[in-house]
Amino acid sequence: MTGHFRTLVLISALMGLFMAVGYLIGGEGGMLIAFLIAAGTNLFAYWNGDKLVLSMYGAREVDAATAPELVGIVRELAARAGLPMPRVYIVESDQPNAFATGRSPEHAAVAATTGILRILTRDELAGVLGHELTHVKNRDSMTMTIAATIAGAIGMLAHFAFFFGGGMRNDEERGNPLGAVGAIAMMILAPLAATLVQLAISRGREFEADRGGAAISGNPLGLASALAKLEAGAETLPNVQAEQHPATAHLFIVNPLSGGGMQSLFSTHPSTEARIARLREIAAEMGQGWIGAPSAREYASPSSGTVPSAGRPPRRGGPWG
Repeated sequence: MTGHFRTLVLISALMGLFMAVGYLIGGEGGMLIAFLIAAGTNLFAYWNGDKLVLSMYGAREVDAATAPELVGIVRELAARAGLPMPRVYIVESDQPNAFATGRSPEHAAVAATTGILRILTRDELAGVLGHELTHVKNRDSMTMTIAATIAGAIGMLAHFAFFFGGGMRNDEERGNPLGAVGAIAMMILAPLAATLVQLAISRGREFEADRGGAAISGNPLGLASALAKLEAGAETLPNVQAEQHPATAHLFIVNPLSGGGMQSLFSTHPSTEARIARLREIAAEMGQGWIGAPSAREYASPSSGTVPSAGRPPRRGGPWG
């Protein structure tokens, strides 16, 4: 099953859950009203989602005059990928991270934090930006906006139905095969199922973007090295804006939210270890070797708290803007 077909199947599953909950609340009429609300929300997010996200993070737009090397890398990679030049932003945050947003390649934006610009080498940064441009090329921002909106609508409807009873009193008249008990169970389990489906879509998109980023940058090991650094940074440095807006976590290249344990089940990203392992396989396919390559955990330097890149000493500071 290809990545795009798998995403289509999962989106269809979310729509099926959405329609089922709407039907349980108010029959066909309730399902139609809920669908129209979700459609309106999706339409608003489609046209304004990028502006909202960039505003949430206080992103400032930069150009060739204010951040020449960062903009130059993005321009070079966009040309390799056959994409229009996206807008480029910098977010003031010590946590090393990056994200892309926008409804289409013609209306895309790529944002990097000040933290990521301080710790990555040029090759590593190119891998990260190639990953984000793959999201742009695959229109993942639009896909994830739809998934998040539907999942959120399912949760909203289920919450409403659980507290107000919805149309469950008319189960027999509507011929609802689940009955009242089944309807209540559906309203409890549907939001959980919707969240898991949404996360499955997000994780699948991350693997695809890693492969695309490796191809665009031509350096899968650079991206793997960057992911190890970003994982270590995200574990120790909080992202205040992301904690305030957790629904945007899926946009970032690594999970910006703190927490562990059971939260890993609900992570918007696959494990960094798994992503690095796949990038090693891609490097082997491209004839690139990585002698004694450490895992994400093994990268962290206990003495300094920094994470060196493969085969070269850690950079201090950076000229990215």
